[in-house]
Amino acid sequence: MSGLLRRPAATWVTILAVALAACTADPGNGDTSAYPTEDLEIMAPADPGGGWDGTARAMQDALTNGGVVDVGVTVSNVGGAAGTIGLAQFVEQASGDAHQLLVMGMVMVGGILTNDSAVTLDDVTPIASLTTEWEAIAVAADSEYQTLEELITDWQADPTSISWGGGSAGGTDHILIGLMAQAAGIEPEGVNYVAHAGGGEALAAILSGAVTAGVSGLSEFRDQVDAGEMRLLAVSSDAPLEGVDSPTITDAGLDVVLSNWRGVVAPPDISDEERDAIVGLIEELVASEAWQDLLETNGWTEFVQTGEEFQAFLADENDRITAVLQEIGLIE
Repeated sequence: MSGLLRRPAATWVTILAVALAACTADPGNGDTSAYPTEDLEIMAPADPGGGWDGTARAMQDALTNGGVVDVGVTVSNVGGAAGTIGLAQFVEQASGDAHQLLVMGMVMVGGILTNDSAVTLDDVTPIASLTTEWEAIAVAADSEYQTLEELITDWQADPTSISWGGGSAGGTDHILIGLMAQAAGIEPEGVNYVAHAGGGEALAAILSGAVTAGVSGLSEFRDQVDAGEMRLLAVSSDAPLEGVDSPTITDAGLDVVLSNWRGVVAPPDISDEERDAIVGLIEELVASEAWQDLLETNGWTEFVQTGEEFQAFLADENDRITAVLQEIGLIE
């Protein structure tokens, strides 16, 4: 009998256990049952204080404090150009790393078009949509404007005299103002839109009076409105929202309804097994009590699509947003 076959039984048990552990722990072997096997990194491709940052930190909270994972979760911010700077960095630096994720959304779809970005959503791995949220129009508490109708009247009389502060050019905020201008009979060149790299910067501009009014996701204005520092003029929903003391844009005479979705993608060059493992993790996340509590706290509506369904949705959104941006004159 050879020396190999004469190994003690206990030695074979040890060898087998080590081999099985190595296979289970390494997603590259095709077994992702233990995913994640190391700390997760989530990039918010905007400055702190905005919707992507809030979504990334909500994911971090639910994943760790909600007990979904037992590894660390960190959030980083890379702002600018409607998320396309962060997108390009993510594609270049995180390629092949299944433990890095990027928060994105409707804003990025428009930003890729308006910035003529060389890196697009075709360069990442779609994972899931997560939430959708209505937009809001708000002013500082000491603003002369008490209603959206008053603001629209002055806007129509002298379009460039009214400045609108919001997120990146071509994003959801900009699209909403473009649609409102169209409904109000204002030419695209008459829209004085001031883009900001993140929600915190935009809020500061609104509160200081640097812009006439601001537009953003409703959740991003809640704290300031509750504190009496800002006043809501309208929301972009199709009907009044429960618990929100504000009329709709339609109530002010403009037939405009718009919601903003957000989601998450993984880097390029990961395996199908790794993609499926990340999708499984996100499905655990959105089913957790911690995540459901965060949806309610932030006023977000659940909007979950995963894998191939989300990939098809992204293609449809690209076509839809391209048409809207062309219609309101933001792209040719």
